[in-house]
Amino acid sequence: MKALIASPVAAAKVGTVPRFQITRRLNGGYRCGGCCCLLPSQPNSASSSTPSATRLSIQRNGRNLRLVLVAKAADSTQPTSSSAATKTLVPDDGFTLAKISFGVIGLSLGVSLLSYGFGAYFNILPGSEWSALMLTYGFPLAIIGMALKYAELKPVPCLSYSDAVALRETCATPILKQVRNDVIRYRYGDEQHLEEALKRIFQYGQGGGIPRRSAPVLQKIREEVTDDGKYCLVLAFEAKALQLSDFEKRQAKFTSFFGPDITAEVGTGEGDLFEVRLVSNSNAAVSSS
Repeated sequence: MKALIASPVAAAKVGTVPRFQITRRLNGGYRCGGCCCLLPSQPNSASSSTPSATRLSIQRNGRNLRLVLVAKAADSTQPTSSSAATKTLVPDDGFTLAKISFGVIGLSLGVSLLSYGFGAYFNILPGSEWSALMLTYGFPLAIIGMALKYAELKPVPCLSYSDAVALRETCATPILKQVRNDVIRYRYGDEQHLEEALKRIFQYGQGGGIPRRSAPVLQKIREEVTDDGKYCLVLAFEAKALQLSDFEKRQAKFTSFFGPDITAEVGTGEGDLFEVRLVSNSNAAVSSS
């Protein structure tokens, strides 16, 4: 075992302080070569669980040096996982018609029929006898597809935790289920999700209301379980022209519109988003009955 109590840089600067090496063991300790200090071989068993410091005085060539040995206890505590870490997201990998854009289907099918029909009509592609039929059906399909694509409203992302999914069927109210199903599918003809609900709650263009151009826009939803075990559907809105107070003073309107049997809570979310938490007051026993 070797201990270095003076670095080579420090020895070069002082000039008279050499490097010491522990050379032999004596009486349960180690003696430094060329000095009179005795170093303990092992820390005291009574204080091994807590950090301690041992100060040794060394005299060499008329200079007093101090050597401080610090024993640091190892941290044996293990990090505890929080309740949020135990939650797992449920991927939405199932195939449903709600995930299909009819605008994309109609436009793709119509353009394909038109392209092949023109190619067959000019004898570039085989099937000239079917060219008239493909042109006849391809043109209206392309027009319908473009119209649906123009009026299309894309679904918002939905984050669902496993504990919330288990409570959805038994604890979520029918209105909360309908809200979730409406915003996670393609819609046509609507300018934004929950348009009718936001129009009544924020009273666009009316006294005490807000301008329509300042209307909040739904960005995503989230299914989670509250600390007291209730199902909660979180609506995250983007509203750059509004403040948190604009949502807080309409908290009762959110409760009455999405009720009954729910409690609305408003707050801020990630970034500049405002969150409206719709907490279901129904439990499994009431829902099952």
